[in-house]
Amino acid sequence: MLESLLAVSGLVLLRDSVQWEGRSLLKALIKKSVLWLVYLDLYRDPLNWSKTGEAFPGGLLGVLRAMRGKTDPRPVTIALDSLSWLLLHLPCTTLCQTLYALNYQDSSLGDSSPVQQVRVLGLLHEELHGPGPVGALSSLAQSEVTLSGTAGQASAHILYRRPQQHPTVKTQWFSIRPDFSLDLQGGPPLASQPHPDPHIFQVDPTTHLTFNLHLSKKEKEAKDNLTLPFQFSSEKQQALLCPSLGQATSYIFYEPDVYDDLDQEDPDDDLDI
Repeated sequence: MLESLLAVSGLVLLRDSVQWEGRSLLKALIKKSVLWLVYLDLYRDPLNWSKTGEAFPGGLLGVLRAMRGKTDPRPVTIALDSLSWLLLHLPCTTLCQTLYALNYQDSSLGDSSPVQQVRVLGLLHEELHGPGPVGALSSLAQSEVTLSGTAGQASAHILYRRPQQHPTVKTQWFSIRPDFSLDLQGGPPLASQPHPDPHIFQVDPTTHLTFNLHLSKKEKEAKDNLTLPFQFSSEKQQALLCPSLGQATSYIFYEPDVYDDLDQEDPDDDLDI
């Protein structure tokens, strides 16, 4: 799935973070895509102060602009490590215009002249930038790869944009070998169960309790036969409904007060309703 990023032209945006770095994936894609590599170090001495004769007119943007208009039909892959460095030193609009010109270049030599296919692999440390520059570069990208992972295993959340097609989203789990070759996996890693160390003494938390968490057989029977005071048992019901002859009978004597309303026809007379 990650190899399909190298099958089309345009900008491939690799978005990494502090937890999941993307430079190793960029190197793996470079190794997968090219047979002949030209390495341009435009960062160590961009103004040719050391007089090595390796200065490039216009810097990195000059090199990118020089790619536009070439008639070599062979595809070219440009790897930028990184777009974040460019965003910190150049206006965002200038960088976006240059990338747009590479992705949507037109032939100025006539309809019969072939146009060079340019593929740009750009690494972006998105935590260094605000939503504006990140959104601008995202709108230019034909494919976006957002790196994440779990349990020490990296995953690539890939967003494909194709002309006149709905965007598609796929997830690829992978690892990178020491020689920067890709090891693609079918799914997330299984969570490993921790194995107890036999040399570590396991402490029982119930050993020093002041109460018993378990009941014996006799204690359980005594608990089941116990009638709680708030339970209305059949014996209490019979005692209330059928009192015994020898049981003493109680009476309630009530003497009405002067303010008591004993008129049953109008019990609310004292309320002046």
